[in-house]
Amino acid sequence: MIRSLLLSLSLVLLMSCGLTQKIALNTTTGLFKYGIDALYAEPDLEVAKIATAANLKLLEGFHLADPNKKELLEILAQGYSSYSLGFLEDEHPERASDMYLRAKAFGEQLLMKNKAFKDGIPKNDDKLRAALAKLEKKDVPALFWTSFAWAGWVNLNRDKPEAVFDLSRVKTMMDRVIELDETFFFGAAHLFWGSIHGSIPRMLGGDPDKAKESFERALELTDGKSLITYVYYARYYAAPTLNEELFDELLKKVEDAPMNILPGFELFTSLAKHKAAALMAQKEDLL
Repeated sequence: MIRSLLLSLSLVLLMSCGLTQKIALNTTTGLFKYGIDALYAEPDLEVAKIATAANLKLLEGFHLADPNKKELLEILAQGYSSYSLGFLEDEHPERASDMYLRAKAFGEQLLMKNKAFKDGIPKNDDKLRAALAKLEKKDVPALFWTSFAWAGWVNLNRDKPEAVFDLSRVKTMMDRVIELDETFFFGAAHLFWGSIHGSIPRMLGGDPDKAKESFERALELTDGKSLITYVYYARYYAAPTLNEELFDELLKKVEDAPMNILPGFELFTSLAKHKAAALMAQKEDLL
């Protein structure tokens, strides 16, 4: 009798601990969403860089405790992608490349929660398109952050044969993002296409006119408030077409824009200003 009671009590305690842990994880995940809002509103790039790195490792710890939690997977995919783009890509491309792959892995785990991608991202183009056709608007975050991270890795590894093959799949995935919700994350899928069309020579499939259309569409979707679009516009359209006047005009808009042009996203504005200044310093080499 006593042994049975002790066993029952132990089971109750174990269940209670599991329930308590789950409640704690759910609560903490919710708090981290507020933390992301606070991070996006941070105008100081150094503060944001330090905070992002520390919080990402903490979030990975929570992910280990609950590997199936979709919210954590999305935050990790988004976080590592943004950290790579914002703080590593320009000065530490090798580290950025590794972090993009980490972000892609989290994004793919999230994407695999959908039955259409339960076995991962298909390598066959037809199977990939068939899987993408089954996605809905609610699946855009998983699709976008996986594609974004993958595109970042491809961009930094263009000398590798597998990057050429991967780019084809990334293009297909980004096309689906635009079909489902072209406004997602300030129209960033259009920035991807603008960069692709503008960075590849015409003989290899690039198209400056299409690059311009993509950047203009991104500006239209954000009322010109997402300053990073001007930076990409200058880098991947104005510079390749040797349009010095437009190059200067686009970067001057970023320089002159107020910090509160995109309320709640001052970090993006600071980052755009930083990248615009760095790009202007490279002007002689680009034009």
